[in-house]
Amino acid sequence: MPVPDSYDAVIVGGGHNGLVAAAYLARAGQSVLVLERLGTTGGAAVSTRPFAGVDARLSRYSYLVSLLPRKIVRELGLDFAVRKRTVSSYTPAVRDGRATGLLVGGDGTRDSFAALTGSDREYEAWQRFYRRTGQVAERVFPTLTEPLPTRDALRARIGDADAWRMLFEEPIGVAVEENFDDDLVRGVVLTDALIGTFADAHDPSLLQNRCFLYHVIGGGTGDWDVPVGGMGALTDALAGAARAAGAHIRTGHEAIRIDTDGTHAEVTVRADGEERTVGARRVLVNASPQALAALLGDAPPAPAEGAQLKVNMLLTRLPRLRDRSVDPHEAFAGTFHIAEGYGQLADAYRDAAAGRLPAAPPSEIYCHSLTDPSILGADLAARGYQTLTLFGLHTPARLFAADNEATRTALLKATLAELDAHLEEPIADCLALDANGEPCIEARTPLDLEHDLRLPGGHIFHRDLAFPYATGTTGRWGVETPHANILLCGAGAVRGGGVSGVPGHNAAMAALGR
Repeated sequence: MPVPDSYDAVIVGGGHNGLVAAAYLARAGQSVLVLERLGTTGGAAVSTRPFAGVDARLSRYSYLVSLLPRKIVRELGLDFAVRKRTVSSYTPAVRDGRATGLLVGGDGTRDSFAALTGSDREYEAWQRFYRRTGQVAERVFPTLTEPLPTRDALRARIGDADAWRMLFEEPIGVAVEENFDDDLVRGVVLTDALIGTFADAHDPSLLQNRCFLYHVIGGGTGDWDVPVGGMGALTDALAGAARAAGAHIRTGHEAIRIDTDGTHAEVTVRADGEERTVGARRVLVNASPQALAALLGDAPPAPAEGAQLKVNMLLTRLPRLRDRSVDPHEAFAGTFHIAEGYGQLADAYRDAAAGRLPAAPPSEIYCHSLTDPSILGADLAARGYQTLTLFGLHTPARLFAADNEATRTALLKATLAELDAHLEEPIADCLALDANGEPCIEARTPLDLEHDLRLPGGHIFHRDLAFPYATGTTGRWGVETPHANILLCGAGAVRGGGVSGVPGHNAAMAALGR
């Protein structure tokens, strides 16, 4: 099908937010062109078979769903579903020389708290704390797909002065220390403030608070669910919805320049070694603020820096645990925390801030296949194979600048050693082998993510998260730019970050004048 020379909207980037915007605009009757540099759509929200000759389709970069509103799924008619995890988290520990742990989720949660801490106090504090964040979630989450509220309007909507102070005004470390006494419990709470964010619990910038907020408001409940069929099932459904509505999607087409006078834009596109220009009434950019500035020839924004290690594994079996009181199938059914005590997290941050790898790298593991075995081939599933995704914290991009490969190797070794400390058998003994006889494990540093996906500095949110209210520079929807007909619809928009589709929805609403 020939590609017209002009459109109502050209969308740069075929990640999930760009596809959401394309589907909404096309369904509103607009002519839409999506330009994707890579050979497939999906961006970071894709499913791939990373291990040679192995029928396991992993959510390679992003893996859980919390911030995607059901409103978007419903309005776009997406054939997409998620499943609840049976366990929230398990955190192994050693107390008085005894292997134990904290299991959160199910009927045994109170008993697990009592066995770890010796009383019901921490469990009751946990219930109060998350009851309060749950109330905030119920009130804040619906606003993500509405025009930005003012700070005062959001505070009034929350209607809880103590919750507002805890989340929006004081470092989250204050609330963690006020509410909990046990170091391990404090650490489990704090991890939600650190996923993809390099900050201390008491950072005065409140960067950690912003991260924590987005981790506890998803879906109005804070639940993190498993996408059925893998993350690629979502972006495949979105691409299908956009095409069905009439949008043109062109992969292998890279936008290299945008020129605009505020009412009409021209996008220069490179494909198959040739360049051409496409006209548009407006352009929506599903890329980082840095990429947007480069396309427009504007001054670049402040540099961004990611701070995570991403590891994918395929196992022939789940490893046995030193804590014999919990079945590995239960322990790995939620988030498996490693070296994430409160003091350990503080030590790891200090190490990294001083320019060295954490001595005890903190991380957490997710086992997608326990909740959704459909990502495994029938033979692998029948033989008890499992996938593991490990997400490491407090490893900023700067640590890899001198020698990415050597530092990646050293960090992976140290991270797996922290996991092995809680296992009866080393994780290496459980790794499957690919068709070449190589262990099924791959690791990605921030610099690798920058190379693979053009995430600036490997930052999974494109830049530091912002509180979900209007400021003097945010515009009505949080997607506006200084150019009237150029909108930012990627994770770097206000209320961006995570697999949510929210910036794509909001950019479409702004484009339609809703």
